[in-house]
Amino acid sequence: MHEERKQANIKTTRKTLLIAVAMFGFGYALIPLYSVICDVFGLNGRFIDLQQTDKAEYIANVEKQVDTNRTIRVEFLTTLNKSLNWEFKAMQNTVDVHPGKVTEVMFYAKNLTGRKVIAQAVPSVSPGTANKYFSKMECFCFDQQTFEAGEARNMPLRFYVDPNLPKRIKTISLGYTFFDTDRKVASIK
Repeated sequence: MHEERKQANIKTTRKTLLIAVAMFGFGYALIPLYSVICDVFGLNGRFIDLQQTDKAEYIANVEKQVDTNRTIRVEFLTTLNKSLNWEFKAMQNTVDVHPGKVTEVMFYAKNLTGRKVIAQAVPSVSPGTANKYFSKMECFCFDQQTFEAGEARNMPLRFYVDPNLPKRIKTISLGYTFFDTDRKVASIK
């Protein structure tokens, strides 16, 4: 009986160690796994981080590759997290662009609450394969947005579609969901 219990303890110890190693491996793999998931499902999109002085030169270089023989429709979808009492919309629902042409569109947001709200917009690109061809140069989604009670503002999005976008893709949907970051922090505490 004593030998059976000893063997059972050894078996349990091995299983526990295996689980601990597997959990460590999973934690280590989360960042690359997150990147793969974002690429597959079109989450976040790409962005170009440029200093103000570099933007004009970068745009000039990008627009040397404009494909005027092709037009891509970009749709804009907006949603709010259920805890966020705001108005949020794209000023245009769609825009037709030539790949390589830098385009600017505006979004409108208004805080309908009686308090200051700090919120963050989270983007997603669909179809997911278009994610690596859709680049945001300027976007309200890069930073948290602070709105005073009743404040409204227009927010720009400057982007371009890479001319190497697969020919089969004719429409790209860019969705934004705004989340109240104050409420997330408060609910975690």
